[in-house]
Amino acid sequence: MPEPTEHVLEVRGLHRSYGAVRAVDDVSFTLPEGGSLGIVGESGSGKTTTARIVVGLERADAGEVLVRGRARGDRGRGASEGGRGLVRAAGGRGRAGRLARAREVQMVFQDPYLSLDPRTSVESVLRETLRLHFPGRDHAARVRELLDQVGLGTRAADALPRQLSGGQRQRVAIARALAVEPAVLVLDEAVAALDVSVQAQILNLLADIREQTAIGYLFITHDLGVVRCVTDEIVVMRRGAVVERGPTADVLAAPQHPYTRLLLESVPRPGWDPSAIGAARRAL
Repeated sequence: MPEPTEHVLEVRGLHRSYGAVRAVDDVSFTLPEGGSLGIVGESGSGKTTTARIVVGLERADAGEVLVRGRARGDRGRGASEGGRGLVRAAGGRGRAGRLARAREVQMVFQDPYLSLDPRTSVESVLRETLRLHFPGRDHAARVRELLDQVGLGTRAADALPRQLSGGQRQRVAIARALAVEPAVLVLDEAVAALDVSVQAQILNLLADIREQTAIGYLFITHDLGVVRCVTDEIVVMRRGAVVERGPTADVLAAPQHPYTRLLLESVPRPGWDPSAIGAARRAL
């Protein structure tokens, strides 16, 4: 893993409410260059809303997001998946500014099939992204490089999404995100829909990419096993707020907050008692 040299991502005091519901309540964290940070919590904890604000798909009511020390100032909605859209922001100046901002942070979603055009081949998906962000170049070599980087090879170039397995489609989504050379890759439950063996393959792939580059990973997940394997630091969210943070190994070995302990105790294992977990949840 590259030695972290600076904070590639800084999130400061994010707030986001929907009516009376505080989805994100004063959330702050940093991600070093080449680092991997996990945000965990159950459904409704605010982790995905936080991720969408970081990418630019949601607007914060207050707070700021900085990439390499520069405020993103996202004020609108858009899509960050490669060539399928732009992060739209008031701080951008025209199309070139929006594209530059879209290249900073990319997102890989849980179900890549929904973000891939079913009529477009793998090679065309990558070429479209490269043409949008880097016009006027011959992209053939870069397409081959990306396919090799995610373990697909050129044999998959002509395939349509329906001809690929779930793991292969996720590799295409990762390749498309990497095509624009982002500073931060946000992975929102990116392996949750895959079989356990395929999950391991994708996580190993991400670990290899991290060793080769200075990209920072922001993992959004409810799976503590994934967090344990692939992150250096962890942020635990409950009801929109951060309740615990620290090195992943330390937090999972000796959690300080009752909610973090409840998350760990909720993982099925020999002797697991669902009724006791339910009682603990009600008490909390």
